[in-house]
Amino acid sequence: MLAPRKAVDIPLELEPENTAAARNALAQALAARPIDWLLQAAAGRRKRLLVADMDSTIITVECIDELADFAGRKAEVAEITERAMRGELDFAGALRARVAMLGGLTTDVLLKCFEDRIRLTPGARSLVATMRANGAYTALVSGGFTFFTSRVREMVGFDWDQANRLGITDGRLSGEVEEPILGADGKLVALRRIEATRGIAATESLAIGDGANDIPMLQAAGLGIAFHAKPKTAAAAEARVDHGDLATPLFFQGYRHTEIVNG
Repeated sequence: MLAPRKAVDIPLELEPENTAAARNALAQALAARPIDWLLQAAAGRRKRLLVADMDSTIITVECIDELADFAGRKAEVAEITERAMRGELDFAGALRARVAMLGGLTTDVLLKCFEDRIRLTPGARSLVATMRANGAYTALVSGGFTFFTSRVREMVGFDWDQANRLGITDGRLSGEVEEPILGADGKLVALRRIEATRGIAATESLAIGDGANDIPMLQAAGLGIAFHAKPKTAAAAEARVDHGDLATPLFFQGYRHTEIVNG
């Protein structure tokens, strides 16, 4: 028992050639139940690296949609965001189009948006604090903006963050985003760079995100988790969390509730 009435670890003895069949059987048996599950080898499941997306993963909202609300264009921007996250639009082009709609907003709106709109997903602090307490390096890598990632990094306790930079001229958003844009390829590069510089094997990394721009890093990590994700992302990831909060990735790693650090 990992957590009473919440999470359980069930050991199985499987030959490698039977793993796929067992996974399919579990998927069918649990499809109609609100249960998050993962079939994996017990050895090596506690990871040494966490790379997390920010918007709709570590936080509950999409920052750019909330910023657009201050410009009176939330509906337009949110529609583009949804399509981009579903993988229906080129990420970089969609980001440029959305940022253009923010042009003219004063920079004090950024802080107001952060203070009034940004809320952490339940379990975010515990996920990061527990992994760090057990020696893992934690990074927040986002297709969003450094104004927000730097603050969320401090709120949650990540070691490092990387994101895009908004253009600012005379105290107002210019309507442009600095190049190069950090998208799907940039997230993958960040994952690989951290692994290389810190001597972490790919099998020792965990990546988590919800959008199509997270797919490459999810597939490259030792454990890639689609978190309340868009259909394309959920289908591409090894693991998915559709029902639980951000404590679930800790249970996937075999942490008991008594080992979880309250961040």
